[in-house]
Amino acid sequence: MGSVLLLLGAGCSSTGGAGGTGGAGPGTGTGGTIATGGSDGTGTGGSNGTGTGGSNGTGTGGQNASGGVSGTGTGGQNASGGVSGTGVGGVGPSTGGTPGGGGTSPGTGGTPPGTGGSAPAPTTLITSASGAYWTTATPTTVTTGNATVTVHDDQPAQTWAGFGGAFNEMGWSVLQMLSQADRDKAIHLLYGSDGARFNMGRIPIGASDYAIQRYTEDETANDTSLSMFSISRDMMYLIPYIKAAQAVNSNIHFWASPWTPPTWMKTFSGSVNGATCAMQGTSMFDGGCMNASTANLTAYAQYFVKFVQAYAGQSIAIDYVAPQNEPNYALGYPTCLWNSADYAKFVGQYLGPALGTTSAKLMLGTSSNKDSGKDTTVITTVMGDATAKTFPKVIGLQWGMLDNYEANSSMYKGYGIPVWATEHMCGNYPWNPSGSPKYVEPAPNDAAYGIESWGYIAKAIRGGVTAYNAWNMVLDTMGKGNDSTRQWAQDALLTVNTSSKTLNITPAYYAFRHFSQFAQPGAQVVATTGGDSVGFKNPDGTIVGVMYNSGSATTYIVAIGGKKLQFSMPAQGWATILLNPAN
Repeated sequence: MGSVLLLLGAGCSSTGGAGGTGGAGPGTGTGGTIATGGSDGTGTGGSNGTGTGGSNGTGTGGQNASGGVSGTGTGGQNASGGVSGTGVGGVGPSTGGTPGGGGTSPGTGGTPPGTGGSAPAPTTLITSASGAYWTTATPTTVTTGNATVTVHDDQPAQTWAGFGGAFNEMGWSVLQMLSQADRDKAIHLLYGSDGARFNMGRIPIGASDYAIQRYTEDETANDTSLSMFSISRDMMYLIPYIKAAQAVNSNIHFWASPWTPPTWMKTFSGSVNGATCAMQGTSMFDGGCMNASTANLTAYAQYFVKFVQAYAGQSIAIDYVAPQNEPNYALGYPTCLWNSADYAKFVGQYLGPALGTTSAKLMLGTSSNKDSGKDTTVITTVMGDATAKTFPKVIGLQWGMLDNYEANSSMYKGYGIPVWATEHMCGNYPWNPSGSPKYVEPAPNDAAYGIESWGYIAKAIRGGVTAYNAWNMVLDTMGKGNDSTRQWAQDALLTVNTSSKTLNITPAYYAFRHFSQFAQPGAQVVATTGGDSVGFKNPDGTIVGVMYNSGSATTYIVAIGGKKLQFSMPAQGWATILLNPAN
């Protein structure tokens, strides 16, 4: 039978949970006392097993064998790296030792030999709170007491696609300042099985507001044939960043969007939707409006096609492209305004048909400006056009539009396509909204932002989105982009101190990981009652519950999978429980 996973607010653990791959009983696995974060099972690393470096087994490395008390193993306590197992060398000698080259009795391996472990543990509990992030704990099964939270795995909602974040030039640049070990650690924290397990990645088409320099893939004036199209700039920062992630997770789903078209496709006179088309600051990359001539729209559709094809040539498959990042903002970083009618024309008559020659599909997004219904109008115009509405396969909404989505959920659901949260809130707002802390520099990346992040993620998932994307995964500790007209030191999931060349993990990272490490792609979001909580039922039968406690430390009882699990919930903390209902 399957298992059940529940996430709650509070603690610290490695990838997986108490039950996972690798196990306390003899088994198979590769290295580690605990298999991918669990104490029981078979797989990667366990207390007992045949893996590399387990307490029992044939792994590599340990107390005896070559360089140990007895045996010829490769430095292992018993066998080639375990207390007991089937490895070479061990308590009883094998080859090498005294007698038999290093031992007291002949044998290949220790006691007791065996492959295969005990059954997975019934639960994994991870808690997190300020000063004690990602802590492994053990819940107690109880039969009495009222449930603080109930996970209703028999009440499914939307199908979950996954979590991810954006690849940006500045992120890769600061990662290069780290040692190779810390750089690898950062990528594993984001995409590894022993980390957040992200399975999505956003790619800018040309410069974003966190590009080191402004550029597009073809800045040769009036090159409507795109003869000068090139991703040579992408090869410097974005593609190495992406390939580092692919080396850790080969099954990442990528989507892409431009912040601006080539500057020669824009106009800087007039206005669109009440906003001026004037250049913002001193760069033609910043501001302006799309000049929707037939020649430009035709060329721009092929610009997307060439981008998808060029990335495919780098073994990076682009699953979705969006026509424009924030089509109703013209600010002091790469931006471009779009008239709603021109946007719909581009989708229906140009970009949609052109993508038919590629494997990529069209995302209707990414929308962020809810003021006066501006981005809502873009969406309703496209979905009200008989031709254009046939092309979008997902709607992409950034944090500025998620409230609009939740307030108009029936309209969005009527379109019959999934909605993704395509950009997480950035934190540390320069305009200092009511109730928010005063803007500061450098970016705070504090517990308050972690809690704020939790709120946005949980609300969006309960509201019906099927994917959730972070914004910058990695920044320096200052957090500023290339905006020439407004200073905004933004938060990130990981930061790099460029003076000390050290990697920092922020509270917001753990807020994401409490969801993303355990909610598998293809899971069903399920109903929960009681407390601030979210639930999932994974394809393998596990059930995930994620919870946050805004009050003082207390005792929680969680009803899940026919059981009641009790544990200590920290103050202003999260928790995650994984339950195997078969045990």
